Amino acid sequence: MQEIRFDDIDGLRSAISEEWGPWGPETLVSQEMIDAFAELTGDRQWIHVDVERARRESPFGGPIAHGFLTLSLLPALRGGASFRIVGYGNATNYGADGLRFLAPVPSGSKIHARGRLVGAEAKPKGTLVTTETAVHVVGNDKPSLLYKGLVLYNPARARSS
Repeated sequence: MQEIRFDDIDGLRSAISEEWGPWGPETLVSQEMIDAFAELTGDRQWIHVDVERARRESPFGGPIAHGFLTLSLLPALRGGASFRIVGYGNATNYGADGLRFLAPVPSGSKIHARGRLVGAEAKPKGTLVTTETAVHVVGNDKPSLLYKGLVLYNPARARSS
């Protein structure tokens, strides 16, 4: 896998592509995970946590994962890329330029993700990198989630003695 220094703007920009990287690992989205997320966030809508009612009344035929649960799994999914950013001291979540929930993630399904680099910009405190990640239920062509995220890669700070 190609390694690109966080401060090599030209190198990062050369990795920008319309092509998606390889699929990352698959993750099972269990009903237990959905229930735990509901408890943690207070979002206990029946479409997520009432299995019998969701089977009867949901247009999806059963319970589905919260969109924000799917989003929160991005670090575990590690959407594949054809390169790795190296040489930085820390990386800070800088926000998002886009988030869309396009298809449900049914309870008990497996999801996986792939990504691509869409931008790199030098900033006074480091390098702002923009990536796009697509999360799919395994076997589905349509993504369940599209996320364009921003991460600020900062240089290592000198340690004081």
